[in-house]
This record gives sequence, C-alpha cells and structure tokens, in this order.
Amino acid sequence: MRYLPLTDADRKLMLERIGVESVDDLFVDVPTAARLSNPLPSLPSHKAEYEVERIIGGLAAKNLSAGACPSFLGAGAYRHHVPASVDHLLLRGEFLTSYTPYQPEVSQGTLQSLFEFQTQVALLTGMDVANASMYDGSTACTEAVLMANRITRRGKALVSGGLHPHYREVIQTMADSTGFTVEALPPSVMQVEDLTANINQDISCVVVQTPDFFGRLVDYSELAEACHAHGALLVVVVTEVVSLGLLKPPGEMGADIVVAEGQSIGNSLSFGGPHVGLFACKEKYLRQMPGRLCGQTVDADGRRGYVLTLSTREQHIRREKATSNICTNSGLCALAFTIHLSLLGEDGLTQLAELNHALACTLADKIAQVPGCRVINEHFFNEFTVELPVPAAKWVDEMTKEPLLAGVPVSRLYPDQPELDNLLLVAVTELNQPQEMDTFVQLLKELS
Repeated sequence: MRYLPLTDADRKLMLERIGVESVDDLFVDVPTAARLSNPLPSLPSHKAEYEVERIIGGLAAKNLSAGACPSFLGAGAYRHHVPASVDHLLLRGEFLTSYTPYQPEVSQGTLQSLFEFQTQVALLTGMDVANASMYDGSTACTEAVLMANRITRRGKALVSGGLHPHYREVIQTMADSTGFTVEALPPSVMQVEDLTANINQDISCVVVQTPDFFGRLVDYSELAEACHAHGALLVVVVTEVVSLGLLKPPGEMGADIVVAEGQSIGNSLSFGGPHVGLFACKEKYLRQMPGRLCGQTVDADGRRGYVLTLSTREQHIRREKATSNICTNSGLCALAFTIHLSLLGEDGLTQLAELNHALACTLADKIAQVPGCRVINEHFFNEFTVELPVPAAKWVDEMTKEPLLAGVPVSRLYPDQPELDNLLLVAVTELNQPQEMDTFVQLLKELS
C-alpha cells in the first residue's frame, strides 16, 4: 500500500478551487525543455528502504571528509575541536526542541542564552551592540550592506578584492534583486588594494575582510577614517572568528558594522552547514540592525528577566516596516557557539588563537624551504597562500589518494582567472599534528 494523503476527489476539488484543469497546468511557467515527459530511465521506479539506505551509504562513502584524513582546508570554513560537552548540552530537550521565543515571558532560558551570545559577540568584535545571530557569515554580510544603504540613503557598495568570493556573490545576488549597485574590485594577490581612491559621495559602505581571503592581516583604521570623511560606513567581515582571540578587533579599527562567520567555535564543518552569522554595530545604528535583539531587564518584583528589546523582522511587525526578512536566529548553532566560548573563557580563546598561529607559522616556514614553492603572505593568522610550481587544483585532487586534503585551490573560487591557477590556500588549526605537516611538505617536495 502506498501512502497517498489525498484522494482523486480531493485533487479534483483543489484544482477546481484554484481554477486549473490539471496538475501539469501548475508548471506552465517552467520552460517546456526543462520539463520531463517521462520518468528518467536511469532511475529505478522504487526500492526497498534498506536498499535505498545501502545506495545512499555507498554514495556518501565516496566523500573524503575532513575528519577522515589530515586536512588543511579553510577558505571560510575551518575544522576546530568541539568539546563533547557542547553536543551533550545541546541535546537537552529544552534546547534541542525549543522554538522561537514568540512569548518572551515563558522563553526566559532561550532569551538568556541569546543575550549571553550577543554579549560574547560584542566583546569579540569590539562593538557596542550585537544581534541574536543570523543564518551565516555571507548573508549577514549582505544584510550589513542593506543596513548601510538605509542609514546613508545611498545605493552603491564598494567591495574589496580581498573579500571571500562567495560573500561577493551573495551581495551581488541581493543587489540584482533589490536594485543597489556593487563595485567589486578584482582580487589582488601580491598587495592589498588601495580602497580609499574609490570612495566617493555615492558609496554607502566599503566591505573588507580580515584576515582577508588570501589570509593577509590588514589594519583598516585609516580606511575607516576615509570612509567617515565621505559619509560612508565601514563593514568589516571576519570568516575565521578564532582570529579575534589574538588580533585587533574591528571595533578598535573604527568599523561601523562587523559581521562574521561563527562556525569555527562550537560548530563542526558538517559538509557546509548549518552555520551561524555574527552581526554587531555601533549603538547609534541599533534601530537599523536586522534580525532580533534580546535585552535584560527586571520584572515588577525586581527579579532579572529577559525580553525581545528589538525584533525588526516581518514575523513580528508589518512586512513593509521590517528591516530584514531573516526568519531564523540559528538558535541551536548560536547556543553551541556560546557554550564552547564559555568553556574556553577569555584566556582559553587567546591560547587557542596563539596555538593556531604558531602551527601555521611552523608549516609556512617549512613550505618556504621547498624548491619551487613560495608563501605569498608576510603576515597571517592560521591561513596563508602558497604559490605552487603546478596548477593547485590538479595537485590537490591527486593528494586525496594519499589520503590528504591539501587545501583549497584559489582557482576553485576564481575559475575564470588563469593567473591564479597555481595558488593554494592552506589553513592550519590546533587539530593539525606535526607529522601531518611533515607529510604535507614531503609531498610538496616531490613536485620538484
């Protein structure tokens, strides 16, 4: 017996109510060439449940995961150790199954965890206020641009060539949909571009990244002054949030909005998600911040309590008044972030960041001694760019047979720029062992 929730009579009644003749009429907007007239012959009509599990398991086994071999992958998603206590606490029913706090008076635990999360993000970024998280770093970055457009009443964003290309693409997608303009500078590998020359009275914001896509460290203090002199905002993006345990926070550089990807703390790679976006800004821009913000107060008896101080989402107010259509706060991922960072503490985060940097320096020094290989970066945190004597993508594919995930070829993210074909992004975290780095270097030596 197949499970069919609707009878033929049900379907007929629904079609009549909609005003169409058949189910096929619902797909008239899909081009005919893209529609199938018959089932795909290569797919079986049905399989038993255990057979499907076996097939899917076989497909999954073809993946080489970052946890199954030495991995030097980075480029915006990083493999760090997540304590077992994080997942243990996440599995508590009141966290795992709780829904969005539409009734704050009975959601005190959820609101408190988000309040603590906001506090941590504000401290990490050096900013005045932070919201209760967003989808991920790339969509948070795009929300920052939209926020800057609202504040400045301008419609042109200047995007650094050092911004992660995926973030650039998300910004451009939103620009195409909502009508603002993006001026994206080309990637500059050998030196950081001069953004100040491109700032004018039409620019709403300048979007930069630190460490940038190629791993370079940049102090944007002077750029912040140039932005403010032209009435523009500075948006600083951080894709490796562990770096904030060691580096100068963007708030101290004069950033107006800071967004980050929080995956590195408390959240595993998980083949690309889910992640958690961090978003912070200066207090004077608070009411233009997207998402929601939890606040602390006292009740009529003087007891501490938590409230939704601001919730500028379309679910809470009229759609036309909303500053954002972000419909989640990635609550479970944000809680994982908060638990892990609480376990680390300030000193622990600093020690973790120092360890990441020290290990990356060790590998970079060894690679620099390999004939034909060159480390591009002079300064970096835990990720740097290496120029190989051969195309990086081909070498990385060959290394999976070792097995070794040797890094991210820049050409994978910039496929139309052949001058970048030999560049490889290499990330080192606390999980990379000395013997893994020795193996990496030995395999590089075989290239020459």
